Amino acid sequence: VQLQASGGGLVQAGGSLRLSCAASGRTSSSYDMGWFRQAPGKDREFVAAIRLSGESTLYADSVKGRFTISRDNAKNMVYLQTNSLKPEDTAVYYCASSRFLGRSNASRYQYWGQGTLVTVSS
Repeated sequence: VQLQASGGGLVQAGGSLRLSCAASGRTSSSYDMGWFRQAPGKDREFVAAIRLSGESTLYADSVKGRFTISRDNAKNMVYLQTNSLKPEDTAVYYCASSRFLGRSNASRYQYWGQGTLVTVSS
């Protein structure tokens, strides 16, 4: 599975961005799809995950109510709508694919995209 993330950019606090992740290859093996992020000098952290059916989603407490993850299996796409952005949301955002119940555990994701940078100015 190959993943390509896009949609990052520079936005003012309170603004929104829609991140996209295009999957190719053996996408039928993608059970959980997730978004993670890594801020400068910090460890990679979980942001959101969605089950293959799209019915089950999981969010980090820090983004709950502001971010929404969705997927379009017909187009092999996963999206992360980010609203009410804060300067602390500044990070490189990565999409990832898991053949299993990846959920919030990065070690359970086998495939990773290259990341897209989100910068939120105050």
